[in-house]
Amino acid sequence: MIKPHGSDTLNPLYVADEADREQLMQEARELPAITVSSAAAANAVMLGAGYFNPLTGFMSKADALSVGENLRTADGLFWPVPVLNLVDDIEPIKGAARIALRDPNVEGNPVIAVQDIEGVDEFSDDELNTLLEQIFTTTDDEHPGVATFKSLGRHVIHGPIQVLNFSYFEKDFPDTFRTAQSIRDEFAERGWEKVVAFQTRNPMHRAHEELCKMAMEATGADGILVHMLLGKLKPGDIPANVRDAAIRTMVDHYFPKNSVMITGYGFDMLYAGPREAVLHAVFRQNAGCSYLIVGRDHAGVGDYFGPFDAQTIFEERVPDDALDIEIFAADHTAFSKKLGKVVMMRDVPDHTKEDFVILSGTKVREMLGNGIAPPEEFSRPEVAEILMQYYQSK
Repeated sequence: MIKPHGSDTLNPLYVADEADREQLMQEARELPAITVSSAAAANAVMLGAGYFNPLTGFMSKADALSVGENLRTADGLFWPVPVLNLVDDIEPIKGAARIALRDPNVEGNPVIAVQDIEGVDEFSDDELNTLLEQIFTTTDDEHPGVATFKSLGRHVIHGPIQVLNFSYFEKDFPDTFRTAQSIRDEFAERGWEKVVAFQTRNPMHRAHEELCKMAMEATGADGILVHMLLGKLKPGDIPANVRDAAIRTMVDHYFPKNSVMITGYGFDMLYAGPREAVLHAVFRQNAGCSYLIVGRDHAGVGDYFGPFDAQTIFEERVPDDALDIEIFAADHTAFSKKLGKVVMMRDVPDHTKEDFVILSGTKVREMLGNGIAPPEEFSRPEVAEILMQYYQSK
């Protein structure tokens, strides 16, 4: 199986030994504590679950600025986006060498991790704006990722962490949330060595289904990892439990048995387009996948990125030796009325727009809200039924 990023073995930061974990929890009760942001809590979950291997904790300002400029940490590790614990007020932990990080997303704010403080830095206005431009290509508050980043504070608390739990993800998504190691273990049990990963924050329509099948056939993969984001999204995006139900229904009805693993990861969406696509590749490599499907507008939002910027970044800014995972670059996919099947548009140069079944997201939401199923060429009826129930219940 493919090696993790940056090391020979996966090194998740979750404290798996029960006695050690209980001891840490006892210690945490006596430590200075802060309630971190949802973004920092999600970073802790990803560190604990092994997706951010080989990082040992939260980055420093120097690391963040280096990643923004060069896609490498200060000591040279290839990495596409900063992994930070940003806070507004550092008074509660001033002078502390070790602190407890409390979870903002769980009632009672339990401790999610313990962090050793190697230093506390502060971003200047210029540094913050430069970083936003590098990661999101904009400083516009209308961009949801920019708005979130600006709200987190300027103080960078850096240093290694020990993770005590996976926030709300295990409880709310017991059948779906998985760590990178548990995914690797199941690949081994299934005898899968070559796996294609499909990233999604949305339900899967017919074109997504066929794209997964195309990628599996083209790469000769043993299986597909459908890997959905379970964390915070922007307003208007479909909740994870609805997506989960829709995807499971599609796989049950339309994929060969034992060809797909449906899993999820605990991270808040960044909407960072190309940089986030590279991050997706990092944690799919850590989960043991050999390929990641990168399609049109991958991890994008609005008009902040070009439609295929998330593919070209791998050609232009990712060195050949930086990652072992490979990219399956996909064009826009749609049902061809001429051919009676879903195709990639680049493969049918003789087609015009009228030859495809194409619906805007706005139109699909409007149809579902009115109890009208999109055409079967666009969305499988079993999936449409779940989505109609959701939109009509809002």
